[in-house]
Amino acid sequence: MTKKVRYAAGIDLGGTFVKLALVSEDGKILFSDKLEIGSKATRDEILKTLSIGIQKIKESADIHGFELTGIGIGSPGIIYDGVVIGGADNLNGWANIPLGEIYSGEFNLPVYVDNDANVMGLGEVVFGAAQDCTDVIFITVGTGIGGAIVMNNQLYGGYKNRGAELGHFTVDHKGIDCNCGGRGCLEAYASTSALIKQYAELSGMDIEKVDGHYIVDQFKAGEPNAVYCMEEHTDYLGHGIASFVNTFAPQKVVIGGGISEAGQFYIDMIKKYTFRYAMPDCAVHTDVIGATLGNNAGCMGAASLVFKNVN
Repeated sequence: MTKKVRYAAGIDLGGTFVKLALVSEDGKILFSDKLEIGSKATRDEILKTLSIGIQKIKESADIHGFELTGIGIGSPGIIYDGVVIGGADNLNGWANIPLGEIYSGEFNLPVYVDNDANVMGLGEVVFGAAQDCTDVIFITVGTGIGGAIVMNNQLYGGYKNRGAELGHFTVDHKGIDCNCGGRGCLEAYASTSALIKQYAELSGMDIEKVDGHYIVDQFKAGEPNAVYCMEEHTDYLGHGIASFVNTFAPQKVVIGGGISEAGQFYIDMIKKYTFRYAMPDCAVHTDVIGATLGNNAGCMGAASLVFKNVN
C-alpha cells in the first residue's frame, strides 16, 4: 500500500521578512511567498503577518486538495515548548510569546516552533546536504554566526533548549567584545560582518561600500588585503569547527549562509583549517560540505518539525 504523502506549512521568520512555504514530506515546495514586516514592526504586527502567511499556505493547500498535517515555525530567539522566551534582538518585543498556542488555537492544527538556525540545520538533514546522516553540525555564516546540532537524528539544544549557540564558542579568551556580552566569541571574529570590518580597516575603504561579494571578487583577483582577510576568516572558522568536531564527532559539518555560496573554494578553505586543528581520531568520519537548500532551508526545516513530530 502506497504511503500517503503529508503536507505542512513551513514559516521562516526573519528580521525584515516572513518566508512561507507549503512543503510536502518528500521535499517538494508547492507554494512559496514572503511577506515584509519591516525592521520596526511591533510584536502585534509580526503576529498578524505570521497569521496572514499561514492562512495563505492553508488556502494554497485547499486549492490543491491537500490536507495540512501541521505548522512549523522557525523564529529568532530562545524557544522552549512552543514559546519564544527571549533572545531575539532583531525583533521588537519578541519575548514571552506562546507561538504554538496562538496558532494551534487559530488554525486547529499542531504547531511546532524552534530557533531559526536550528530549523535551517534540520532542513539540511531531512531534505538537503546531510540527508544520509544522523549526527550533524550546521553553521550559518552571516551578520552573525548561528548553528544547529543534530544528534542521533534529533535536534539538540541543551536543557530546555537554551544551548547550541555555536557562534558564541570562545576562540580568544582575551579577545574583542561580542554582542552577546561575552568576549572572544567565534561570531566576533568569523562572521561576515567581522570579515567586512577587517577588510575595510585594512584597505581604508568606507565600510558601507564593502560586502561579502566584493571581498570574494577581490580575493579571486588576488588582491592582497582580500586574500589576507579571507585566510583569517576561514582560519577562525576552522578553529571553531575543529572544536565542534572534537566535541561531537559529526558525520558532516554543513556550512550555510550567504557567503557559503561564494563557491567550493570557500568550503575547501574552511575544510583545510578544520582538519588542520581537529583531533584526527575525532574527525575520521567527518566531512565539511556546503549547504544545498539556500533560502529554502528555513521553511523546509520548519515543515520538517511537523513531519518529525506528527505520527
